Amino acid sequence: MSKIDEVRAAMVTAMKAGDKERKDSLSLLLSALKNKAIDKRSDLTVDEENEVIVKEIRQTKETLELTPADRTEIIEECNARIAVLEEYAPKMMSEDDIKIIVNEVLKGLGIDSPTAKDKGKIMKELMPKVKGIADGKLVNEVVGALLK
Repeated sequence: MSKIDEVRAAMVTAMKAGDKERKDSLSLLLSALKNKAIDKRSDLTVDEENEVIVKEIRQTKETLELTPADRTEIIEECNARIAVLEEYAPKMMSEDDIKIIVNEVLKGLGIDSPTAKDKGKIMKELMPKVKGIADGKLVNEVVGALLK
């Protein structure tokens, strides 16, 4: 079952249960998934579906960061939306998992002691391997820590 069908079924369940916040969050996710499929003009792959979900989470977190502290209703809405979206998001890699893949990339490139000049080469090899399953900020931090 595709994510679109899964989200649609969950949205119907939320409507029947009278859970307006959950229904609204699922509705936004469903429209984002449908829009991506329309733009592509074919069904989405699992990676593309996960990409849309991660993008929605990232945008909601950005909204949360930019919201003033006195706007508690927006903060609560964003936190609720993130909780719902994370149910459908792919499991992200931990820092230790990322370090393992970084070390594999370093071995593959033949780099024993990486320097700041090597960062571009490392990231170019690394990012396609972790795209959609690891947070880009965390990957950058792990690679940055290795270069110091």
